[in-house]
Parts: sequence; structure tokens; C-alpha cells
Amino acid sequence: MVKKRRVFEQGHLRKYLVVVDDVPEVESALYFAASRIGHSSGEIVFLYVIEPQDFHQWMGVKRAHIDEETNKAKALFRLHRRKLVQADFDQIPTEEVIREGEKPDEIMKLIEEDEDIAILVLGAATDSKGPGPLVSSLAAGKLAGNFPIPVTIVPGNLTLGEIKALA
Repeated sequence: MVKKRRVFEQGHLRKYLVVVDDVPEVESALYFAASRIGHSSGEIVFLYVIEPQDFHQWMGVKRAHIDEETNKAKALFRLHRRKLVQADFDQIPTEEVIREGEKPDEIMKLIEEDEDIAILVLGAATDSKGPGPLVSSLAAGKLAGNFPIPVTIVPGNLTLGEIKALA
């Protein structure tokens, strides 16, 4: 059962959750969240999820994989903070979270643990295969109707100017 979320009052610091990986549409989600925060207040929470691999017999390989993915996450966090600065969002505070598990599960756990997370912002892929696995699983999956917070899906083909105008 999903616990009831806090009602956000005017002027309350809201957190916008952006799931970070190395796909280009993350930028759309990042810029949209930053633009919304620029019009009100808030913070961006970067979430990187290290998805499980089958390393049951090789614990040393598993540890190396986790270390590699942690370093990748930290590099992506630095990259996206630089992109915020380059787009004139240098005053937007950020928080970084690294989790191990399945992405949808870890997103839900983080939302349940941090009641200040008010909105999940996702970027949709622009290729012909669809909006991307995360958008598809959250928007059309069994969680869609019971998601505890609003989910904003930003088209991945929007320019920074278009995103700023929309937000």
C-alpha cells in the first residue's frame, strides 16, 4: 500500500526526481525540471540505478561492476550539473542518489522514503522504437494508475528554448 503524500503548500521546497543514465533524452527532463524550479522553488534529485547483473558465482566481478557503475553515475552527475550551469540554471540545487536494483522498484522506494519528492520528470526517446523502456513501464505498466506523484514526460526532441517556454 502506498502511503499518503504530503500536500505541498505555496513556497514549499519541492523536489523534482530525474532518473539519470546516458541517453540523450535525460537532458530534456533535466531542463524541464530546472525551468519549473526557476519559476518557483525546489531541488533536482538525480537518481542513478545500478541494475542487477547475474554474478552469483563471481562476487569479485559483481563488486567491480558496482564500482564501475558508481563511477559512471558520479561522472553523469557532474556532466548534468555542468549542463545546468551552461543553460543558466547554475543556482538550482541538486541532490545525488545511487541505488542498486530494478529501476521502477528503486524509483518507488525513493519516492516513498523522501516525501519531498513531488514530481518525477522523464524524457521520452525520439526513435521509432517508442518512448523508452522506463517511460513505457511507468506510463503504461501496472504502476501507471497508482503512481503516488505526478509524472511529467518531456519529449526528447524539444530544444532548451522550447522547454523554457513550456515550463
